[in-house]
Amino acid sequence: MQNSAALDAALEDVHRAGVPGLFAEVRDGGHVWRGAAGVADVETGRPVTAGMRHRVGSITKTFTAAAVLLQVESGRLDLDRPVREYLPDLVPGDAITVRMLVNHTSGLAEYLPYAYPSLRAFPDLANTSPQSIDDHRFTRFDPVELIKLGVAAPPASAPGSTPGLYSNTNYLLLCELLERVTGIAAEKVITRDVIERAGLRDTELPCGTEVDGPHSRLYECWFGMIDPPRDYSVYDMSWVGPSASLISTVSDLNRFYARLLAGEIVSRASLAEMQRTVPVISQEGKVIPYGLGLHPTETPGQQAFWGHGGTVWGGGALAMTRADGGRQLALAVNLQRWNTLDASGRPQPHPIDAALAAFQRLALYGG
Repeated sequence: MQNSAALDAALEDVHRAGVPGLFAEVRDGGHVWRGAAGVADVETGRPVTAGMRHRVGSITKTFTAAAVLLQVESGRLDLDRPVREYLPDLVPGDAITVRMLVNHTSGLAEYLPYAYPSLRAFPDLANTSPQSIDDHRFTRFDPVELIKLGVAAPPASAPGSTPGLYSNTNYLLLCELLERVTGIAAEKVITRDVIERAGLRDTELPCGTEVDGPHSRLYECWFGMIDPPRDYSVYDMSWVGPSASLISTVSDLNRFYARLLAGEIVSRASLAEMQRTVPVISQEGKVIPYGLGLHPTETPGQQAFWGHGGTVWGGGALAMTRADGGRQLALAVNLQRWNTLDASGRPQPHPIDAALAAFQRLALYGG
């Protein structure tokens, strides 16, 4: 790959800006670059490597959405039928459709601030604290109870209105929906229909609290309130369940998105549905175009890339693939919420932000 040295240097710049460790894979046609910078463990100095397994957070949502579309193709689900017809005990009324769950326009609130009391003030970050993150490290949450918290909370908007609101409540409901129509646990449906279909060997929805195989520790800052950053690599992921708990590698993520965009996971017609976007307010408070478990990049004058990002406590990942499949980036970092808050409670810019954006531009567009 022509810009391998530049990619190495740009990745190192992100590490120098403050991320303990990060690793990535860029594919450009038949050329593959893999790189890593920094450490997987700040105490021992153990280095990160590009083959490490990593918690990839809401990148899982693309896998979940693909599993839902496959059930639509089989005739077990209809995107535009009310969710109540499938889950009458969880979703009242006929206004919320399956599609609205997948593209985050259901209006249902995010359950997380209700499950984690110290985050109740979110998105008012200055009045949150990371205490609940510690308290619930090994809590085994019941997904139905989490869903009920989101459904009972004041709705963010009317069902179907835009901009929608990104909400994990939607995707936990989709996991319940998969189980209801197949009679199989959502983790097994997603594994059978998506992970195995894509031929992924290092990707799984975990049952335990640890990441098997070579992996990095995950360091959480919670906007400067955890200093020094604390390791959350061992954690019960039932707080998001099979909607955001996937463990994968950067190579597997690129393989998955290449096959998805080539029409090898869901049909071309289903892929077209996944790429129909609506405006949605992201967890960062930005309005972004969002499809069915996919969103595009928006860089003027450049071809669109499709994929998803994700965060967990201490870790983050991004996977984007050009619409024609010709170029791909998958990236993993072992630090999260590094921005401290200004006097008004808003996250301040950090050198990591600029370095990460520069690396992503180089990886996606070659400059």
